[in-house]
Amino acid sequence: MKILFVIDKVELKYFEFNNLVTNFWLIKEFLERSCEVCITTIPQLYLSGKTARTKCYESFVSENNIFYKNNILDKEIDSFDLVMFRPDPPVDINYINATYIFDFVHTKVINSPSAIRSFNEKLHSLYFSEYMSPNIVTSSMSDIENFLKEHKQIVLKPLNRCFGSGVMYLYDGDPNTHTIINTVTENETALAMVQEYIPEVKNGDIRVLTLGDKILPYSIKKLPSDDDFKFNNHSDNFVVKSELSSSELEYFTPIAQKLCQTGIVMAGLDVINNKIIEVNVTSPCYFIKEMNNCYNISVEKMLADFLLTPALLTL
Repeated sequence: MKILFVIDKVELKYFEFNNLVTNFWLIKEFLERSCEVCITTIPQLYLSGKTARTKCYESFVSENNIFYKNNILDKEIDSFDLVMFRPDPPVDINYINATYIFDFVHTKVINSPSAIRSFNEKLHSLYFSEYMSPNIVTSSMSDIENFLKEHKQIVLKPLNRCFGSGVMYLYDGDPNTHTIINTVTENETALAMVQEYIPEVKNGDIRVLTLGDKILPYSIKKLPSDDDFKFNNHSDNFVVKSELSSSELEYFTPIAQKLCQTGIVMAGLDVINNKIIEVNVTSPCYFIKEMNNCYNISVEKMLADFLLTPALLTL
């Protein structure tokens, strides 16, 4: 098997030893199964006529860590059996242009770049509005102020960022109301997701993970830090075990099924009190290190077993 990972530029910079990221574990597992794994980033993708190509690096495993060779390879993307498309947001014009490159690729790509292009992680959560708390998507100061008056406490989110960047909490009567709204909406020029605040967020949110048309039976809870209302510190102190009940697995399964039908076979649902606050599809973190420690399992092996299934690769 020949596998290409499209990763983030920052992740490439800190490629070795970075076992907090999902790609580390997947690449290491694939290499240990004798797969050939190359890595690349968005700026290294290109078209030669109608042929999609990439400049990439060969990775290897040594002493339980992953590394890559410095010599640059130039390969046709269709020469790989599987492509893992996992750059981080922001989903800006460069990100969108990268998804266009894959319109000329015939090999299996996970997640489907065209599906990612059509699915905003904040806005398109509304496909599953019955699982969500009250919300609006707008850039209007007056609309947000009216929503705030109705719900008393709200959360505002830019549509194209990740890791909680730019997410703001606002309460009715906050003296910084106009400043916060103008900051998130870029002075009423940028759409934002505005959600009713869920007080239970102080107890953390649960990362529910999809794989194909199923929900993984393992999950973790992400805890807020002392100086923020949301999770913003990826360390063992802020990630704890959170087992899903059989009813919760059944409850969220239709979401996995719908996502899988669109080409999104790996996603992370952020959930509070069974309410979805976001659907992560670009480079969802599976918290492999933490789940392995919490459950004494090897999540990377489960993921690799699924990703290397012949039936999946021929879909």
